[in-house]
Amino acid sequence: MAPNTGSSQVANEHVAQKIEDKDKAATRTEYTREFVWTNVIVHTVLHIACIYSILFVSWKCQWYTLLFAFVLGWLSNLGITAGAHRLWSHKSYSAKLPLRIFLAIIACLSCQNSIYIWCRDHRVHHKFTETDGDPHNAKRGFFFSHMGWLWVKKHPDVIKNGAKLDFSDLMNDPVVYYQHKFYYPLILMISFVLPTVVPYFLWNESLWNAYFVAAVMRLVLTLNITWCVNSAAHMWGYHPYDETIEPAENIAVSFFALGEGWHNYHHVFPFDYRAAELPWKVNPTTQFIDLMHLIGQAYGLKYMSKEAIRSRATKYGDGTIYPRGDKTN
Repeated sequence: MAPNTGSSQVANEHVAQKIEDKDKAATRTEYTREFVWTNVIVHTVLHIACIYSILFVSWKCQWYTLLFAFVLGWLSNLGITAGAHRLWSHKSYSAKLPLRIFLAIIACLSCQNSIYIWCRDHRVHHKFTETDGDPHNAKRGFFFSHMGWLWVKKHPDVIKNGAKLDFSDLMNDPVVYYQHKFYYPLILMISFVLPTVVPYFLWNESLWNAYFVAAVMRLVLTLNITWCVNSAAHMWGYHPYDETIEPAENIAVSFFALGEGWHNYHHVFPFDYRAAELPWKVNPTTQFIDLMHLIGQAYGLKYMSKEAIRSRATKYGDGTIYPRGDKTN
């Protein structure tokens, strides 16, 4: 279905958003940085272990293990992109129970908090992008938006503004509810135990190699890929749909993050299940959702009309795709 959004409505929404942004900037809250030392230590240890894995383990493990780690990493990203992000955060499509269960399981591979917490933070991010109310505000620097936001307690504006939003739909989904309730046992089993023992039992890989390659190295690399959407894709790239906002079209991020780097489009049209203007964009997540739609597991796919996309781009874009003022079809 294509939302019926005309050019005048798009323009009015844009003006209203700019006024709202000014109001946000005028009401800044005092903030003292406090570290969450548990996260600092865990992330530091994991990254050191990942470097060890790359330098001293990855080259001597079996190629089956490397392939296994790659597949798990791909599934890990998919659980976030097709599941936590496009399905549950933005409700850009609907999914039947088997697909929701599958996405919830593979999302556990990513260790990026439960679906409920991930979606809660992401909705706040979209509502208050690049303000103190944004959990990973890119205006606070690359490192903060990449992973530093997980190292410190949330800005008071994040908590205050988040309390204004309704997340009841998330917990009304039993898949989200039980994944959140049993999150830590699930990630221990799915992201650490199984990636370690499967290579050991199926192709006689050592437990040491399997743990450091298929569990640790895979986890840290995929975490950083996802984090690049919050950092790199908010700093570098072009702005064909709205040059007044920071999120950008970043080809490199899109390649590694399964199509999540077309970020200028996504922030302008967050409810579009494609998260990009197709067909020429690199976007494996969209192809996956299309496949699920084909076999009847996904339905109600939402997307923006070509006319509305062109209208927004010709008014506010940087001209890299649609020339400013171009009204042709």
